[in-house]
Amino acid sequence: QVQLVESGGGLVQAGGSLRLSCAASGRTRSTYATGWFRQAPGKEREFVATIRWSGGSTYYADSVKGRFTISRDNAKNTVYLQMNSLNPEDTAVYYCAAGPVGTYFRAPYGPAGYTDWGQGTQVTVSS
Repeated sequence: QVQLVESGGGLVQAGGSLRLSCAASGRTRSTYATGWFRQAPGKEREFVATIRWSGGSTYYADSVKGRFTISRDNAKNTVYLQMNSLNPEDTAVYYCAAGPVGTYFRAPYGPAGYTDWGQGTQVTVSS
């Protein structure tokens, strides 16, 4: 099992930036990719971005492409999500999740591809 702790959320004005962090511990070697998802009130959890630990390939949802950047620090077992040009539609609870190789490829851009989840961090963007 992998334990994940998110941090860095908060309140920001439209057009502003935030950087989220996701620190992993436990059986981190089993993680093939780490993803960020978000869930707004009354909506389903949606994919934001994912990064593979081997090779560093990244993938983004169309809604955040060009504004958000996912990165990793292997030495710190930490994944980051730099969010720029935020708008009120980005308001949500943001979760990071770990996907082992067997699960990840079943659904790399959906919650079903990930087995361990953090508790989430709130991001609120005011207009």
